[in-house]
Amino acid sequence: MLHEIRRSELCFTADETALFFQRNSTYMVANADMARLLERTEGWIAGLQLAALVLNAQGTEATMSSAFQGTHRYVADYLIQEVLNRLPESVQLFLQQTSLLERLQGRLCEAVTGQSAGQNMLEWLERTNLFLIPLDETRQWYRYHHLFRDMLRQLFAQKAPEDLAEIHHRRMTTGES
Repeated sequence: MLHEIRRSELCFTADETALFFQRNSTYMVANADMARLLERTEGWIAGLQLAALVLNAQGTEATMSSAFQGTHRYVADYLIQEVLNRLPESVQLFLQQTSLLERLQGRLCEAVTGQSAGQNMLEWLERTNLFLIPLDETRQWYRYHHLFRDMLRQLFAQKAPEDLAEIHHRRMTTGES
């Protein structure tokens, strides 16, 4: 018997997150901060672990939950080294270019990237569990995990700032704002 485990079954709940921080942090995390962390990480345990590392290293949770984004060095380093760098350059470029979109759809990705097979790429990204979240039951619309998208946007702005204006122009001509 084969049982498929989906992303939703792996995500931590609010209670599990509270217990996790109780056991893995030397500092108390306020309920509001914990709720923001859970929202930012979307229950992703590696993201919560990185947040705990940040909290323990900084020694205060005062700004940790609001500052904890995909651009935080621990998160960005992890995602770049363990995820992005293991992908072909064409996939890395697709991810960075499409990270400027709030919602992803095959033709929209094609318009923004100037490449064909946008829907095939999205389906491949979903099959490989690459931080892509379906927004509908027909798998036409997607979005990136918040932390992953933050990191991709920052990386694209650093690596190809000259391309940002062109991508934004393509995005606006497609009607995506």
